[in-house]
Amino acid sequence: MKVLLINGSPNRNGCTYTALSEVASTLEKEGIETEIIQVGNKDIRGCIGCRRCKTTGKCVFDDMVNEIAPKFQECDGLVIGSPVYYASANGTLISFLDRLFYSTPGDKTMKVGAAVVSARRGGCSATFDELNKYFTISGMPIASSQYWNSVHGNTPDEVRQDKEGLQVMRTLGHNMAFLIKSIALGKEKYGLPEKEERVSTNFIR
Repeated sequence: MKVLLINGSPNRNGCTYTALSEVASTLEKEGIETEIIQVGNKDIRGCIGCRRCKTTGKCVFDDMVNEIAPKFQECDGLVIGSPVYYASANGTLISFLDRLFYSTPGDKTMKVGAAVVSARRGGCSATFDELNKYFTISGMPIASSQYWNSVHGNTPDEVRQDKEGLQVMRTLGHNMAFLIKSIALGKEKYGLPEKEERVSTNFIR
């Protein structure tokens, strides 16, 4: 079992990384392999809606999105971490996620997702909501904690002083591990939920 943790901050070892590391450490203690991948400092452009990925199985822009896609398809869980910019996620991270989720052909059903956000003070809940939408449109159960998954601080040292925030990260790790293991057992016994043929409407008569 493996969880990918995406660091959407441009700072490799900053506040977002500190929060993700707490989650990763807890997952490792639960026997789940983890890998933290930084994308926030990469040159990643947004989706142009060309839909080439629907015929080739990968994004037309051959960058980090295509590099991470196989890992995303194989993992059991995904944690997305972002700093708060104007009550929103890092723009580079959003470009990465738009293309990653749209271009990957594999079924994401029952992969466990979780969002983690970091801010000096405000904007966490709006960013948290924004990131969770990637999971809910993809059939991915969301792992929760004892509070919204956020930490506060302007430096990693300040984040480490956010005792409640770090406890939220550890609780998230334990809950995510439990959910991943439970889903694995459920797949063995029951398989994945039955799917109807996809219906798409645009509300135009």
